[in-house]
Amino acid sequence: MNIVKRLIITLLQCTWGILQTAAGGCMFLVLIGQKHFIYRGCVATVWKRRDSASVGIFIFISESLDGRLREEITVHEYGHTVQSLILGPLYPFVISIPSAVWCLTPRFVKMRAEKGISYYSFYTEKWANRLGTKVTGEQLTLL
Repeated sequence: MNIVKRLIITLLQCTWGILQTAAGGCMFLVLIGQKHFIYRGCVATVWKRRDSASVGIFIFISESLDGRLREEITVHEYGHTVQSLILGPLYPFVISIPSAVWCLTPRFVKMRAEKGISYYSFYTEKWANRLGTKVTGEQLTLL
């Protein structure tokens, strides 16, 4: 990606997507001692949690992931970053909160396990997969 395009995207994340980028920046500062890398202009942090997340221009990837699964989760989380660019200040309400409820509510965790429902079938996650693959050109085969 060229530098001008990257600067425009970063500017948009720091203005239109300021709510989530500020929250992600705070999370980044708390985790400053962890391993970090740049993924398509986003700051990615490998953290000790079992889940992964995207908060504005910051991506947090579970340290328990390896190889191809880590790559695919990174593409998926990048898809959430694109959602942030599209939705701006609506992102927390349209994506973050529903996604957290889908991920963490014991009732939904149990329902997915009992009925064999994919975590990625929920609209927030399915859309992130589509956007991540479209923007990066990477195919998701494990999710």
